[in-house]
Amino acid sequence: MLYHTTDHAKIPRLGLGTWELRGDDAAYAVAKAIEIGYRHIDTAQAYENEEAVGRGIRDSGVPRDELFVTTKIWTDRIEKEEVVGALAESLDKLQMDQVDLTLLHWPVNDMPIDAQVSQLAACKTSGKSKLIGVSNYNQEQLLTALAATDERLSAIQCEYHPFLDQDPILKTARGFDMLFTSYSPIGRGAKGELMENAGVKRVAEYRGKTPTQVILRWHLQQANVAAIPKSSSEDHLRENFDIFGWDLTATDMKTLYGLIKPDGRMINPDWSPKWDTGVAEAA
Repeated sequence: MLYHTTDHAKIPRLGLGTWELRGDDAAYAVAKAIEIGYRHIDTAQAYENEEAVGRGIRDSGVPRDELFVTTKIWTDRIEKEEVVGALAESLDKLQMDQVDLTLLHWPVNDMPIDAQVSQLAACKTSGKSKLIGVSNYNQEQLLTALAATDERLSAIQCEYHPFLDQDPILKTARGFDMLFTSYSPIGRGAKGELMENAGVKRVAEYRGKTPTQVILRWHLQQANVAAIPKSSSEDHLRENFDIFGWDLTATDMKTLYGLIKPDGRMINPDWSPKWDTGVAEAA
């Protein structure tokens, strides 16, 4: 396993994403992932699976202090200034006293950033979360958030894969030694297209690995970057975890960097901020 160390915490740079996993499927995937060796589990209030994720963690038998657990607070609770209370509800569902990382899931675009981040800071000072951070912020919003609180923001989570240039936000995250966690790391909507890309397949063939493994390894060979692929299949969980003990060459990395598309962003709901990159008008 590779780790990012920040604020006295070692964060595993490969984790399990649980978006769209519910009930027994979520509990099974979490328990199986931990059995395989995963130690970083990502959930969110909006996923409606925190109870199942907590059950999977307990079913695994691995002590809580050996795991890194992230949850995220949805925008309605941010708008109502109920972030600390919302986190308390998440802890009840997870059956935990504390999570390792709490993120604001999306920025509320018509609410001052400092009013959002001050609530997040209270999650840390109250002891309910070891670390705090944000998700789906653009570069300007991230810089504003960093300046708005004395409590350190340790992480940002955003869409990232070889089709999407995230250089502006990555540079900012690295400049403040934040962890950048990639969601949809193998390209959610375009997974098949990425898996069938000639360059990706060529690198995979040369390395004796699958296209998925090559893309996940590409993430982990970038400074400060973690990835949280989702799967409920034991075979895929094992495939996704088999990305250690080997390296991509500089040429391999360049091949994957070369796949960037000007409209490569796939997660772009109506409430999105103005993105720095990855949509046609930003190209």
